[in-house]
Amino acid sequence: MTIRATWNGTVLAESDRTVTVEGNHYFPAEDVRDEHLEPSTTHTTCPWKGVASYRTVVVDGARNPDAAWFYPEPKAAAEEITGRVAFWKGVVVEEV
Repeated sequence: MTIRATWNGTVLAESDRTVTVEGNHYFPAEDVRDEHLEPSTTHTTCPWKGVASYRTVVVDGARNPDAAWFYPEPKAAAEEITGRVAFWKGVVVEEV
């Protein structure tokens, strides 16, 4: 099954190797189009996954702040999402 993430009609990621955690598809970093992501200073903490870092999605000049996130060093309970990126805030993630 291939999963695709899009925003404003642009494909941000596409993979048949996502990992689903708490209903979110985490895409392998190599299947994410980095040209649509900019660094963010936002961080949050999940008690069992660890500290999340965020990226702003940018498509044709439109910005969606903190719409992508990842765990640079997830806790052992969430090691399966190491090196993976997930999306939210209006990014459509669907099976194709």
